[in-house]
Amino acid sequence: MRFLESSRLRLFIGAALISLSPVWVRLSDVAPSVSGFYRVVFGSLALVIYLLVTRRGLHLSRRSWFLLIVASIFFALDLWFWHRSILFIGPGLSTLLANFQVFIMMIAGVVLLRQVPSVMQMIAVPLALFGLAMIVGFDWSGLPQNYQLGVIFGLLTAVAYAGYLLSLREARVGSTFRVPTREVAVVSVLTVFAMGAAVAIEGESFAIPGYSDLGWLVAYGVLSHCIGWLFIASSLSEVSTVETGLALLLQPTLSFVWDVMIFDRQMLAPEFAGAGIALLAIYLGFRPNSKQI
Repeated sequence: MRFLESSRLRLFIGAALISLSPVWVRLSDVAPSVSGFYRVVFGSLALVIYLLVTRRGLHLSRRSWFLLIVASIFFALDLWFWHRSILFIGPGLSTLLANFQVFIMMIAGVVLLRQVPSVMQMIAVPLALFGLAMIVGFDWSGLPQNYQLGVIFGLLTAVAYAGYLLSLREARVGSTFRVPTREVAVVSVLTVFAMGAAVAIEGESFAIPGYSDLGWLVAYGVLSHCIGWLFIASSLSEVSTVETGLALLLQPTLSFVWDVMIFDRQMLAPEFAGAGIALLAIYLGFRPNSKQI
């Protein structure tokens, strides 16, 4: 498939595929932890098959294994929070909030690595919060309890997502492999056990109600979790920071589009404006002159 030789095309296809993640969650008639469990089950199977077919060994150090265990804990928390946020406030807003990880990464850079935020980053943080306030409304106490929980879970997703990215980044220090297929496969397999434990503790059933639900969950694991991230990861070293930022912004943008088109989400003008402001803020956090970690 020669058209996939374009790194930019792979990047944007990958971003489009992962934008469908919250759609699969909403469409499948299973509990939030169960959909997270099957995401990593089917995603892990696809990644392991890929590694076996391409005959790629793991070749990971003890330090990498430890950090990947940490990354899998953060990833499990990411899924646990995010899937509940999706059900409470919809695919669009929940995915937008998850991408606030940009600002958590910035804070981590300041606290852990003593990096000085750029002017653009300093502008981006209050801009993002203002955009969020326009989406959810300025009267927090007047919002339904489930909606409040959805926003809180979305922001906690951003924290867990940042922890996952930081751990995965550290696990890859010294790696000679360009694409983190091995690391993502290991994290996925480890997360199967974490999400399986969550399902058991919550007393939910592992049963998949019907063939349509099975189809949504397979699509979630194979198309979004496996193929989507492989496309993105394989292109990152070949495209500019600006292109990466724009492509990753495609995820929450398209998630809003799917929310409106598929689930008939009603959005008022202030909500559209707020979403645009928040996306602009996230983009400013990706700018190449920002000292990202």
